[in-house]
Amino acid sequence: MTDHLEPHQDFNDPEVPGHSDSTPLLATAEQRMALMVRNFDDPSREWRRVCGEVFGTFFLVLVAAGGPMIDHSIPGSVGRAAAVVAPGLMVMAIILFMGRVSGAHLNPAVTLAFSLRRDFPWRRVPAYLVAQLAGALAAAWFLQVVVNVSAHFGSSYPAPSHSATAAFLMEAVLTLGLVSVILGTASGAQQVGLFGALGVGGYIALAGLWASPISGASMNPARTLGPDIVSADLTSWWVYLAGPLLGALLAVGMAFLLRGPGGGQAGSLAAQGAINPRIMHPGKA
Repeated sequence: MTDHLEPHQDFNDPEVPGHSDSTPLLATAEQRMALMVRNFDDPSREWRRVCGEVFGTFFLVLVAAGGPMIDHSIPGSVGRAAAVVAPGLMVMAIILFMGRVSGAHLNPAVTLAFSLRRDFPWRRVPAYLVAQLAGALAAAWFLQVVVNVSAHFGSSYPAPSHSATAAFLMEAVLTLGLVSVILGTASGAQQVGLFGALGVGGYIALAGLWASPISGASMNPARTLGPDIVSADLTSWWVYLAGPLLGALLAVGMAFLLRGPGGGQAGSLAAQGAINPRIMHPGKA
């Protein structure tokens, strides 16, 4: 065993000199910790996370905005129940296949909540927010071109019978529940596994089934602003930015009351994925 390790090496990477499937590399705990710190600053690791957020948010918005847009193009082809359940199922699938790479936030409100909980480094927040908006814009543009319907029909708006304030309060409360589920499953290191996927996907579907007639049950600024920007229709945009952000802030406060401060191993792994996460409090579960 050598005392010197090159930056950005993965101890399980077959390309590391001396590695073979039958004789895996070993290292001391100190060497592994030093390598983790170096890899944290490795841009080649960060682009994987950012690409994952673009990719995942693209497919989330593709389903969430695509349902109502296709239903407008072909009336009666996609019912309301299918349109609101589909995003929950998509989020479930994305968490399962991509959660270990980026944490599968897919939502600016979730990214900010994880950071406020100290489970996610603030230095990564700007790139994640840009990636999520980019994925949403790409999906809305794709749908507008392929479905041949304005992305306006894929966005979220307050019901004609209700005020923007009512929709804002609904989005805040719905997001409070969503982010509470996410932070709660993350505290048990299940965000990257089956239980987190089922909990988050199930909540999104359930919230949409009963609350979508009032506000659309967006709970995600990127999901709504993407179609809004592509269609150049920013009607009530503030509802779908301020509502989810307020709900996320309340969820962080509730998580503190229920479980104390964050920054432990489970929450950090859930928020950052399994690619060399930065854990603020390694001794905390």
